[in-house]
Amino acid sequence: MNAEIIAVGSELLLGQIVNTNARFISQELAGLGIDVYYHTVVGDNPDRLKAAITIAEKRSDIIIFTGGLGPTKDDLTKETIARHLGKQLVMDDAALDGIKLYFKRTNREMTENNKKQALILEGSHVLPNDHGMAPGMLLKKDAHLYMLLPGPPKEMEPMFSKYGKQALSAEADSSSILVSRVLRFFGIGEAALETEIIDLIEAQSNPTIAPLAGDGEVTLRLTAKHSDEAVAVSMLDEVEKKIGERVGEFLYGYDQSSLLNELTKLLKEKKLTITAAESLTGGMFQQNITSISGASSVFKGGIVCYSNEVKHQILQVKQETLEKYGAVSEQCAQELAENAGRIFGTDIGISFTGVAGPEELEGKPVGTVYIGISIKGKQTVVKKLTLSGTRTANRGRAVKYGCYYILKMLRTAQNA
Repeated sequence: MNAEIIAVGSELLLGQIVNTNARFISQELAGLGIDVYYHTVVGDNPDRLKAAITIAEKRSDIIIFTGGLGPTKDDLTKETIARHLGKQLVMDDAALDGIKLYFKRTNREMTENNKKQALILEGSHVLPNDHGMAPGMLLKKDAHLYMLLPGPPKEMEPMFSKYGKQALSAEADSSSILVSRVLRFFGIGEAALETEIIDLIEAQSNPTIAPLAGDGEVTLRLTAKHSDEAVAVSMLDEVEKKIGERVGEFLYGYDQSSLLNELTKLLKEKKLTITAAESLTGGMFQQNITSISGASSVFKGGIVCYSNEVKHQILQVKQETLEKYGAVSEQCAQELAENAGRIFGTDIGISFTGVAGPEELEGKPVGTVYIGISIKGKQTVVKKLTLSGTRTANRGRAVKYGCYYILKMLRTAQNA
């Protein structure tokens, strides 16, 4: 069976909120072996919603709606679907009792229009709302399944996970399971990666291979379909092995991971600590690593050394180095990384210096970046980058490159 997700809400079309519901539901449906072919967004307009339903019925077996189940006049999903299907809206007593209890518990007066949230399509299977007021529902009519879910993700996600998947699985009776795996690459462009595996992409059928370029990264989504999950996983393993033989040196992680997550995890495994001296990036590395739970076990602290005075007086970069080579130089990056590691007593010191933009500095063009990496017992390495992008993009990519270089160095040493 195939599905279509229709998100209802003018706020989505206005860009006031992002439609994260469609992403969540698509991922969940994949686990049930249900293909999603279309995502549709429609505003709070009954005529346009009815038109969207009519189109969806011609191409999809399952139609899932999110949003428009609330108490106000612009919440019209149930009413529009009821008229379209020739169904009555009836009061669900359990839902109404829950709404009344909510207002009593919060010591608020319940207005009459809140009862609207307890209305359901006649003959539908009710999906309780444990985190809000409006229940969801699943209705089968003729050849289609119609599922209605609330719009707020904090209500929709637990409802679908706890009640919706079970109800949908029972009705859909899908015999296939979709298993996906995302491979994350850094240090290689989308075009270059595709060139290396183009024959695998062209020959794909099951599993499928879908490249996607991100912010300085490239991902490959591998998806296998089979009635046996273990067989599907084995199919993914086989394809990943072929890909790894060609571009495995650029593979750094899987699924929802990130370079910083992988770096932090590896530092924990090896019981290593790190510090940072940041000029170009202005503390971005430190901000990002401390956003990761448990980072305190590997990150002792760092310094934002934006001025030459701080580089010299606090991080002890030689005045001669700054005068002869400048702050944007290999020599400065090396001293920053080595001195930061020594001052903070860490196993690793990393430094970032360069020209983020929009104007050149010390005669160096925008995008010139030096990353120093000092690891105890090893010779300090300085990597030079020539980036092209906005000021913000250059700084962000520099941080990612720094993480990638350390990961590669530590993993190479581990496998040696």
